[in-house]
Amino acid sequence: MKAHLITYGCQMNEYDTHLVQSQLVSFGAQIVDSVDEADFVLINTCAVRGKPVDKVRSVLGTLRKLKAERPLVIGMMGCLAQLEEGQQIARKFEVDVLLGPGSLLDIGKALESNERFWGLQFKDELHDHIPPPPQGKLQAHLTIMRGCDHHCTYCIVPTTRGPQVSRHPDQILRELEMQLAAGVQEVTLLGQNVNAYGVDGGAKLAGYPSFANLLRMVGQSGVRRIKFTTSHPMNFTEDVAAAMAETPAVCEFVHLPVQSGSNRVLRRMAREYTREEYLHHIANIRKHIPNAVLATDIIVGFPGETEADFEDTLSLYDEVGYDSAYMFAYSARPGTPSYKHFEDLPRELKVERLTRLIAKQKDWSARKNAAHVGSIQEVLLRGDAFSEGFLEGHTRGNHPTVVPKVLGITGAGVHRVRINQATPHMMYGNLIDANGENLPEVPRFAPEAAALVSPLQMA
Repeated sequence: MKAHLITYGCQMNEYDTHLVQSQLVSFGAQIVDSVDEADFVLINTCAVRGKPVDKVRSVLGTLRKLKAERPLVIGMMGCLAQLEEGQQIARKFEVDVLLGPGSLLDIGKALESNERFWGLQFKDELHDHIPPPPQGKLQAHLTIMRGCDHHCTYCIVPTTRGPQVSRHPDQILRELEMQLAAGVQEVTLLGQNVNAYGVDGGAKLAGYPSFANLLRMVGQSGVRRIKFTTSHPMNFTEDVAAAMAETPAVCEFVHLPVQSGSNRVLRRMAREYTREEYLHHIANIRKHIPNAVLATDIIVGFPGETEADFEDTLSLYDEVGYDSAYMFAYSARPGTPSYKHFEDLPRELKVERLTRLIAKQKDWSARKNAAHVGSIQEVLLRGDAFSEGFLEGHTRGNHPTVVPKVLGITGAGVHRVRINQATPHMMYGNLIDANGENLPEVPRFAPEAAALVSPLQMA
């Protein structure tokens, strides 16, 4: 079998795709790079917003046409597969294999089946399964828990992924050890709410560390960089900030979704904290990590949001001064309380407010990134950038960074970079040696003229 996997959604989905891909390889499948080469196409889906669902419909429509022309097995996995909405889509587009987020290990049974296979049960063994480490990569994801015990009124995750289940620390450390042996230098701990780790269903699990202590344990493994996502403000204790400061490997990057700056909207969202409590968490982070790089998620146009509520969000953005943000217009999702009980706002109003928030985000990101010009950053380079002759990567603070290639360095690795220029969403610099001197660059001459063109100029 030749299999091709398509992934939409969050980093958890990326991890799950790797898990299923490794299962397919163990069963003898060959992973190919395109749909045209494949006789099995598996789509890992997201159901958090309407847009990724529309993308899945579009891809499935194309695959159904291909299936009418040649033998092709179509599979769908992930959050959308767990919902009735997704199952209706699967019937319409003649999906052969359907796997919910808790049934990924059923992929073997699905391949052995001679008829349509739908696996939608949550399997306990998934939490103990350790996929092989990624090969040839310096970055890796590491799931520490699945599901969520919070019930935000806009969120479908508790329905699609079930209640929170923390992985045993021994399993986490064993998987980490395998990743390090494979050459991984940066690991991102994943979960719907990572800082609630070890407290499932409101009860502390015997023999499980707190998330803060788990950070300390992972930091003792020898890994060079540690990041984590996503956090819920309700569970972001001061001890987490202290553990970050005490553990050199933990990057000074904090993604702490606020969703709204209005207490009234936060109550309608059932976020379980106030604006003031959120700002108290930010103060604790900055007390322990003065140079913390802060990112957030914000939903614009939640049902009932007034202009005054939106102004509260804008003022909160200014009060915190985020480095970056994921911003979305509210998308009503079937199966959520907000879809059932609240009336949606006009799309035009949501788009207008989102446009204003994006403008504020660009202004703050430009100021924050500009402050790094002249500094020396540790950058994890991943490989070739969008422009020939350049490499791309990111700093410990998660800033996307582009540098010219230098003689002797053409691929992945962690290097010192002096930042020379910055835009709201990108930083540009030069690789330097231990003495702070620029390393000799690989010549980049255009065929028609001896002129250097930087990615910044091209943008």
